[in-house]
Amino acid sequence: MDFILIAVTVLGGIGLIAALVLFVCSKKFAVFEDPRIAQVTEQLPGANCGGCGFAGCGGLADALVKGADAGSIDGLMCPVGGSEVMGKVADLLGLAIANTEPMVAVVRCNGTCELRQRISKYDGLRTCAAMNACGAGETGCGFGCLGCGDCVSACQFDAIRMNSETGLPEVDEEKCTSCGACVKACPRHIIELRKKGPKGRRVFVSCVNKDKGPAAMKACKAACIGCGKCEKECPFGAITVESNVSYIDFTKCRLCRKCVAVCPTKAIHAANFPVPKPKPETPEAPESSVQSNEKKEETV
Repeated sequence: MDFILIAVTVLGGIGLIAALVLFVCSKKFAVFEDPRIAQVTEQLPGANCGGCGFAGCGGLADALVKGADAGSIDGLMCPVGGSEVMGKVADLLGLAIANTEPMVAVVRCNGTCELRQRISKYDGLRTCAAMNACGAGETGCGFGCLGCGDCVSACQFDAIRMNSETGLPEVDEEKCTSCGACVKACPRHIIELRKKGPKGRRVFVSCVNKDKGPAAMKACKAACIGCGKCEKECPFGAITVESNVSYIDFTKCRLCRKCVAVCPTKAIHAANFPVPKPKPETPEAPESSVQSNEKKEETV
């Protein structure tokens, strides 16, 4: 019995000492987590898409709480939740946020199957990343869409699909959350996040081809040739021509569409604008009235 009692006492003492060591360590090395982080995380959509610039919603929540402690959360934005979610977060943290305009993904390539002639056939892994690594792709344009749909696979919100007739991706503006996943997935960088614009209206150059005019036109009939007519026409200084291709700064563009009218290759697109009504034709004067007028002139 003495041996059993000694064993129990020793084991109990070891357990007590271990418990004390764990207690001291837990207090000394404890990591405090602000309870507001969990509250902010609950307000976020939980998509973990990375569109905010952080690895997930938890990272954004931590940054928002730290920003609140510093007095401002400007520059931090959840593209999926938008202004509604950020408003709730701001109320939770007791801050005010500046109104941010909604963004949308824009495909800056108009090289449809009709406009871009195929010069080769790619036989390999059917992804844009693999095709781009191998060379220019199946067309003569080394800058345009490769058409394999990496952007479609990257989108978690079913907001982008490939058009089988044109061979180009199309963005559903109602579903797009501007998370930027498609932008990161495109190896040619033809997808861009732009300001959605009033009533969804926006003007942009649908081309990223940096070749000189003749070479660009040979590869695609709708390519920007860098002629600079749009830059000269813009009264707001929103257009610049660099590396033989035009770019419209959406922060300066006032949607006047003067650049659209002067573009010789129709590379500038105006999205969601109403179709102009045809001008009514002036009715021709009846022959009887013309003849009577002629008779009056003769008598005079």
